[in-house]
Amino acid sequence: MLPVQHIHPILVHFPIVFFLTLAVLDAVSAARGATVTGRGALGSVSSGLALLSGGFAVIAYLFGGMALDVAESTGFHSDIAETHEGLGGITAAAFGAWALIRIFMWWRDYRLGRSGSALLSLVEIAGAGLVVATAYYGGRMVYELGVNVAPVMH
Repeated sequence: MLPVQHIHPILVHFPIVFFLTLAVLDAVSAARGATVTGRGALGSVSSGLALLSGGFAVIAYLFGGMALDVAESTGFHSDIAETHEGLGGITAAAFGAWALIRIFMWWRDYRLGRSGSALLSLVEIAGAGLVVATAYYGGRMVYELGVNVAPVMH
């Protein structure tokens, strides 16, 4: 059976990739004057990416909490972990809320104009920055501190 602390590192890559793809897709599309909301092909793909990133972010956050509990049960504690956990909670909440907003807009077939699409893209670029910051601290936990990682056998 897969140890619970190994599930978070598997899942966490999905919201990163989905949200970065969403931000780039919407920024490029909005810059070209395309409507990134509504039930058209582009709006559906964009909304689907928002839903996937939000769902995976929440699930990854929950498993991240479990992984941190396992690490702390062995005596681990670090300010880096606290920062990562805090950013992870903010990311999960923000991406979950964004997924609900985007799915509501898709369901209602609400289409933003050019300036609305540009604003939407700016929000997503900020979200991309948030997920990169969260990932940075997660990487530090693994590569600098070796959290929940077995030592290499020579």
